[in-house]
Amino acid sequence: MSLAWLPEPANWPEATARAAAGDLTFDGFVTLANTRLTPSRTNQLDRLLGKAFPAAPPAGLGTRPVRLAILSSSTISHLLPAIRVGALRRRIWVETYAAPFGAALQDLVDPASGLQAFGPDTVLFAFDAPHLTGLGPDAAIAHLRELWRMARERFGCAVIQQTLLPVALPLLGSNEHRLRGSRHDAISEINHAIRAAADADGVDLLALDDQAARHGRDAWHDPVWWLRAKQEVSPGAAPAYGDLVGRLLAAGQGLSKKCLVLDLDNTLWGGVVGDDGLAGLVLGQGSAEGEAHLGLQAYARDLAARGIILAVVSKNDEANALEVFDHHPEMLLRRADIAAFFANWDDKAQNLRRVAATLGIGLEALVFVDDNPFERELVRSELPMVAVPELPEDPSGYADRIAQAGYFEALGITEEDRARTRHYAANAERATAVAQAADLPTYLAGLDMRLIWRPFDALGLPRIVQLVNKTNQFNLTTRRTTEVEIRALMDDPDAIGLQFRLVDRLGDNGMIGVVIARRTRPTGFTIDTWLMSCRVLGRRVEAAMLSVLVESVAERGGDHLVGLYRPSPKNAMVARLYPDLGFAALASEPDEARFGLDLSAYVPEPSPIRSARG
Repeated sequence: MSLAWLPEPANWPEATARAAAGDLTFDGFVTLANTRLTPSRTNQLDRLLGKAFPAAPPAGLGTRPVRLAILSSSTISHLLPAIRVGALRRRIWVETYAAPFGAALQDLVDPASGLQAFGPDTVLFAFDAPHLTGLGPDAAIAHLRELWRMARERFGCAVIQQTLLPVALPLLGSNEHRLRGSRHDAISEINHAIRAAADADGVDLLALDDQAARHGRDAWHDPVWWLRAKQEVSPGAAPAYGDLVGRLLAAGQGLSKKCLVLDLDNTLWGGVVGDDGLAGLVLGQGSAEGEAHLGLQAYARDLAARGIILAVVSKNDEANALEVFDHHPEMLLRRADIAAFFANWDDKAQNLRRVAATLGIGLEALVFVDDNPFERELVRSELPMVAVPELPEDPSGYADRIAQAGYFEALGITEEDRARTRHYAANAERATAVAQAADLPTYLAGLDMRLIWRPFDALGLPRIVQLVNKTNQFNLTTRRTTEVEIRALMDDPDAIGLQFRLVDRLGDNGMIGVVIARRTRPTGFTIDTWLMSCRVLGRRVEAAMLSVLVESVAERGGDHLVGLYRPSPKNAMVARLYPDLGFAALASEPDEARFGLDLSAYVPEPSPIRSARG
């Protein structure tokens, strides 16, 4: 089971020799991690990474280091290098702790345990099927939920639960479900119950049973290694296992990809529209190839429905390309589904930059799909931060290959996710109108903007956590959070948590901003989190948000605000936000600038935005 969406390493011996000599940067290690590594090469890369950075992660990662503890009833030490490399693939530095064999509960309750000393921020429970089925389904779920509760209470950590691999041999064949109480049936029942309990308790899943269904049980489990070393996940599956864990850790930091960028000719349809014409394209029912391209469109459409932005980058005449979207009867995707459309003769790296700029997202948020190996390699060379999956020769495998790569891993779906393509399409319309407007203030006034705000609540909780963890550019401190932390803040009388959404005559932009302030002295509050979606930049929404925050602070007896700015590789755009809003510079730390605002002297900025509590 290979990481088939990744390219083969170009010159592995030379690259690893450089790494061994201390001549490879951290970015170089990330590049190596983003190749198709065998188990042995995965272990080798992990050793070299540890040698190059023995004490601490390098500065300027742009991601939050993770302290991951794995509590298991089987041997998992062989999986740790792959987990670290899977995280490295996403520029995440992971320190790992493996509990002693079968000692998960003891490690959790013993105040002198290695787990307590490690202090994880994420705990992965990875129990084998014989262990949990031996307890029985009801007792197994009760046991797991108690472990989840204990981990959260002790560490305030995120929790990941691994589902059970279907390793039991069937006793009744295809009708095994009729043999109640069999071990095979118990595994299915426990996995079903795990999903329900995890959903209720806000636990994330590492779904090994789904992987076994897709790739076969034997790709994940080898009885030889189970009997010799109690390794339920076989060594050959370690790179895939590590990548699955890396995806979840990345999703927890808002690092999953946001936009699927599609080539057209021989990707979304068969043939070249400029040569073959509309009637000559291979698309739709009636041929295997036509249905294969239709399958990719269907997958893209389904991704858009759950919140992934769609874009097009194609070397083509724009009129020819648009004609297919507008008039081909077999097209599932239409022009309205595409938030950014670039069909011209410029190189694709340049057009991908335009896509990112048009949508107001980073290049690292893009996944570029192109059937042409030359174009794929060119984009990887010019824009290494863009994900470019290797595609199989046959288009029937395009959608499956993208799905296997896990670029769009998510911990949940919000209503804002479902409406994202509509938001970005409307924002592109706004941007076009702004560019054409002779009088920007008049245009903004005509948008009839309303800033709807309310305190943090359970209804907005999933989107609040998602927005905090995904927003990088307009984010003053780039602090990340969890649902556990936000729930605690909601109950804290000395904390203010505000959520904002923006509505205008072109539509509802959804939740676009979050502010968190905490009382740090009797009449003073400090803003430790302030972020806003880049899709509403340029409208002075930030000034309206400040006005709401000032009112909330004053209602709690506050008369002074302190704002924090912590520079990151991506948030330079807000370096002067506080001075621009009337804050005065205060004594600062090397990695943190501080600004103060006396509320008695605060005068709200005139604004075309009306604010109201929702």
